[in-house]
Amino acid sequence: MSTEENTDLKTLLGALVSSGHRLTRLAATATDDQRSPAVWRTLSALSSYGPVRLGELARLSRVTQPTMTKIVRNLDDLDWIKRIVDVEDKRAWLIAATPKGLAALAEWRDTLASALLPHFSGLDAGDLAAMQRVVEILDERAALDGSAAFEGEIA
Repeated sequence: MSTEENTDLKTLLGALVSSGHRLTRLAATATDDQRSPAVWRTLSALSSYGPVRLGELARLSRVTQPTMTKIVRNLDDLDWIKRIVDVEDKRAWLIAATPKGLAALAEWRDTLASALLPHFSGLDAGDLAAMQRVVEILDERAALDGSAAFEGEIA
């Protein structure tokens, strides 16, 4: 890849991330949900990665460990997560999403998508196909490093 192509790609990637953040804010604002986005990131991480230790979950959700402790406590109160003994270290716990938590995440994602529908009505088949291809490319590339990106980072 030439330097010019690399610069163009870098600019495009920056614009893509920025657009993704704007889309996330638009959807979240339209739903008026009072939960912290970290709650949805946490459930999304658990959905994507399966059971993980608290520190790793904090890293994946981009919060501090004390903040994750509070999030996990709140999610546990809702029965959206469960603690599992780590078979590799019986002193440690893994955090896993429960079916109830995964259902809440699916409902949240559906709510977000429904909130965005009016903003995307009227797209033609070519635009829809282009959006589908972009999602496929992002999912493929985000998974290249072996740590698959969160599904639907909106959540």
